[in-house]
Amino acid sequence: MLVVTTNEIEGYRVVRHLGMVKGLTVRSRSVVGNLGAAIQIFFGGNITVYTKLAEQTRQEAFDLLVKNAQEMGANAVLAMRYDANEIAAAVTEVLAYGSAVVIEPIG
Repeated sequence: MLVVTTNEIEGYRVVRHLGMVKGLTVRSRSVVGNLGAAIQIFFGGNITVYTKLAEQTRQEAFDLLVKNAQEMGANAVLAMRYDANEIAAAVTEVLAYGSAVVIEPIG
């Protein structure tokens, strides 16, 4: 599965558009994790507890996007993007989305 942020992939042509695909996840940090983050905030710098959470959440949304595209019969996703919103205090939604397509090499 090729996933790109561009609208086309050099050396390939789109032979079929399958529609929009998405991967959505909503995550929060545990009370213990938030306490650890509060301590890191006190000292400043990179808040590694939240960095790790953000990385895991984006990866989960990406994996769901790929699964959704594969289920549609796609072998690529074009124009992939992330969007994130805070739903409540310490609760974040992350959406990965793009266009599911079938591509083939040119030539």
